[in-house]
Amino acid sequence: MHRVTVIGAGVSGKGLALLARNLGYEVFVSEKKSINDETKSFFTENNIAFEEGHSPKVFDCDEILISSGIPPQSEILQEAAQKSVKFTGELDFTIPRIRTQNLICVTGSNGKSTVTSLTGHVLNRAGLKAGTGGNLGTASALFTQEDFDAVVLELSSFQLARATQNLRAKVSIITNLAPDHIDWHGSYENYVEAKSRVLTLRDSIGWGIIQDRDYDILKPSGKIIVLTWDSKPVHETEGYIHMGNDEAELVINGTSSTLFKYTDTTLIGSHNLENVAMTLCAVKLLGIDIEGRAKSLLEGFKPLPHRCEDAGTIDGVHYIDDSKGTNVAATVTAMRSIKGRKIIILGGQGKGEDYAPLAEAVKSECEYAVLIGEEAGKIQEALEREGFMNFRRASTMEDAVNISQSLAETGMVVLLSPACTSWDMYKSYKARGEHFCRIVREKTEHKS
Repeated sequence: MHRVTVIGAGVSGKGLALLARNLGYEVFVSEKKSINDETKSFFTENNIAFEEGHSPKVFDCDEILISSGIPPQSEILQEAAQKSVKFTGELDFTIPRIRTQNLICVTGSNGKSTVTSLTGHVLNRAGLKAGTGGNLGTASALFTQEDFDAVVLELSSFQLARATQNLRAKVSIITNLAPDHIDWHGSYENYVEAKSRVLTLRDSIGWGIIQDRDYDILKPSGKIIVLTWDSKPVHETEGYIHMGNDEAELVINGTSSTLFKYTDTTLIGSHNLENVAMTLCAVKLLGIDIEGRAKSLLEGFKPLPHRCEDAGTIDGVHYIDDSKGTNVAATVTAMRSIKGRKIIILGGQGKGEDYAPLAEAVKSECEYAVLIGEEAGKIQEALEREGFMNFRRASTMEDAVNISQSLAETGMVVLLSPACTSWDMYKSYKARGEHFCRIVREKTEHKS
């Protein structure tokens, strides 16, 4: 019997273990940290052995399966390499077994979760049986258990870094590129190389959708659609998406068609208009007729929590929760995508990023900045170097919202988009966003 060890007991690790068990393999799961009771019960019910803390038993196998998020510099993987134990990444193990002929793979520095979720939503509204998951929450391995008309997978740079086999994608999307996870990959070049695999490993007749501005760093081949806000793209490709004043247009081999009118969606920000355009383009490339159907296909989609989500209105001031903005690029995009006079709440635990681009964007886009968390001092220094002095320091989220409320005037926007992780004050960006929304909601209820 083929014996496998799965490294990691998170969402993807559980999926890998179950898939291997269903294939008739003898499965052992090794998790470096503690395993929660629910996961332990899952393993026990499925006759899967496991351990907390790596032991030599890890290497008593024919193959090691690596769940997403296990860094390449981890001691256990280095030891496996020294022992010449075969190890396989999550995608190489699961993708060949996913039961669909229409696979869409989505990655990018920002917006990939929205595009993945929205694409699944549109496909289901179009009458297809579509599965949606990957890095988004449902492990890719779980799409091997039944047939789907289409499967949409969000793929992280961690997963793609270990991908070596054909992804079989009919459409591969890179929403955008900006520095992120450099500590994991070792360099921005390595990060980009990992992301680019979603293109290089796609189906030989598959399409790629990217930003025109990312073309030079990606150097893609094959059939490519580029997205641009300019009248025409800089690069010559098979086709392009033109983001106009009121609608997005798709041009392929000189033939143009309207993807959607901007009034067809309720999503906030120009970056979300790009997300919608890439989504509808991908659906169209699968051969699904969307002509004149955009509004009905998009209808009912709720923005993912804490991604430019409406938190409420107080005294004519609109509060927006973008707690998922945990890096500089995401926050800069949010600021530039949301029109009007703005106050931004920044800060948290840093990732070692340069805050100069953040300060530049704050100066051009915002009237005030309210700073919280461990990085408040470093962000303040960057703002001062940029000559922006309209900042205030806050000790808590309540304090930050109170200060913002005192500064805001009717018609303005207060945007929580911290450009930092939440781990100095909260257990997750979700907890941070929920707290922000709760404060706004309580203030709204007090006013009514």
